[in-house]
Amino acid sequence: MRARGSSGTPGRIMGVIPIPTTATSVLVAANVALYAVCWYMTQNTEAAQLYGAPSMGGVDAHVMLRMGAKAPLILLQNQWWRLVTAMFLHADLLHIGMNMWCLVDLGPEVESLFSSTKFIVLYVVTGVAGFLLSLWWAPFGLSVGASGAIMGLIGILIGASFHHGFMGREYRSQLWRWVIYIAIFGLFFAVDNAAHFGGLIAGIALGYFVPQGEPETRPSESLWSTLAILSVLVIGGSFALMALQLR
Repeated sequence: MRARGSSGTPGRIMGVIPIPTTATSVLVAANVALYAVCWYMTQNTEAAQLYGAPSMGGVDAHVMLRMGAKAPLILLQNQWWRLVTAMFLHADLLHIGMNMWCLVDLGPEVESLFSSTKFIVLYVVTGVAGFLLSLWWAPFGLSVGASGAIMGLIGILIGASFHHGFMGREYRSQLWRWVIYIAIFGLFFAVDNAAHFGGLIAGIALGYFVPQGEPETRPSESLWSTLAILSVLVIGGSFALMALQLR
């Protein structure tokens, strides 16, 4: 599929490895940086000094809670910013490795199809939608990860595929296979399936209704630029609130 007003799908190294586009690269860097901070904090916890830090680059649950995991504190203390901060936290090396691989693969596709400004908004909205469903399904559970937003990216591409006829149907069948594989994976491992499907459902709706390509009119361009700036401010503000409670 090609986006209106774009040059097509993003390039790939040796035809296989996607080249991360601007917003995707920033999101990957932010996730990796926060994982590094959480891992460092884990190494310095009293429990790690006594019993050793979790294996496989694991992050201590108390560290994740302090850094903004989705937790009962959202309801008990109105810490709604956790719906955003949880999107950038990961439990171990396998967790962040899988999520960043999917983000590098899917992010450039969505960013190329919709534009960078729309991509930022869509990523944040689907990620928050995923954790909202997770909060409703398991209000007292602890959860972190970018997978709700990543499932949102898959949903966005599924929704957009309905506008591309036969080529869209072929592409959509490939995307549904991703969904099935992830759902099967979720049956055997401790993952937040509610966040996955919350992001997916929100993504399908947004992918279907949000116009593809760069904004075509000045008011539309101003609207999406404003929404993108607000999304960045929401992310920054959420982590600022996290830092205040951390202190």
